[in-house]
Amino acid sequence: MTKHSNVHRGVVHGKTIELDGETGLPDGQEVTVTVQPVKPDQKKLPPGEGLRRSFGAWADDADDLDKYLEWNRQQRKIGRPEIEL
Repeated sequence: MTKHSNVHRGVVHGKTIELDGETGLPDGQEVTVTVQPVKPDQKKLPPGEGLRRSFGAWADDADDLDKYLEWNRQQRKIGRPEIEL
């Protein structure tokens, strides 16, 4: 049995839930469903808003984010042998 987990949105119609997209599972596959109502403010974010929120404190400080990412890349190189082609 393969482990398959997705989050889908849907609309309830009585005892039926119509999903917004394909699940990738075969027809007739048993599943476990956890139903959580979508809050009004969770329906649709403006384009780019999800990314902005995920960056958290870095969202308004792109220059420092670039410096941190470069520092992180350099730290990963320390102690690694060079790759010979």
